Amino acid sequence: MNVTELHRKLIAAARVNAPDDRVSYAFEKRIMALIPAVAPTDSVAVWVRGLWQAAVSCAVIALLCGAWSFFSPASNTGDDLSQNFENTLLASVDQGDQAQ
Repeated sequence: MNVTELHRKLIAAARVNAPDDRVSYAFEKRIMALIPAVAPTDSVAVWVRGLWQAAVSCAVIALLCGAWSFFSPASNTGDDLSQNFENTLLASVDQGDQAQ
């Protein structure tokens, strides 16, 4: 739509309708003064704030898990993880030596 044509139609409609007495004095000026005070939402700032909150919560969870594992009583089952890992890793080498 042509902007000048729209402007002409709006001005014509405003001239046909008289101002209403129920609207307070300088209402439009107060509304127009409030428009610059409303800041547009910055979507990047919203994401950054959310990601920082997530990072803080993840750090707290990691600290709690670390404290729990440090202060929990160690159960000694007799199994040595390093020895089990070495036996599993070298099992194929040991089997190859026995076949010869």
